[in-house]
Amino acid sequence: MTRKIAFGLALGSLLTVLAACGRDPGTRAVTGGLLGAGTGAGVAAVTGGKPGTGALIGGGVGAVGGAVTAY
Repeated sequence: MTRKIAFGLALGSLLTVLAACGRDPGTRAVTGGLLGAGTGAGVAAVTGGKPGTGALIGGGVGAVGGAVTAY
């Protein structure tokens, strides 16, 4: 249950931050990937997972999310 709550909070904050990260899709993809990697690593560390895996997953989700959002 704790993991679900932590994941939900991390995802919500990531999506909120992605809304203001650059004017073109490339910039949003890079900043989204960086923010996602940091968030994923942090959530994984807090919930007992592997921070490296969390960073890879969060970075991928953040990059895609940043690329597909509209300014």
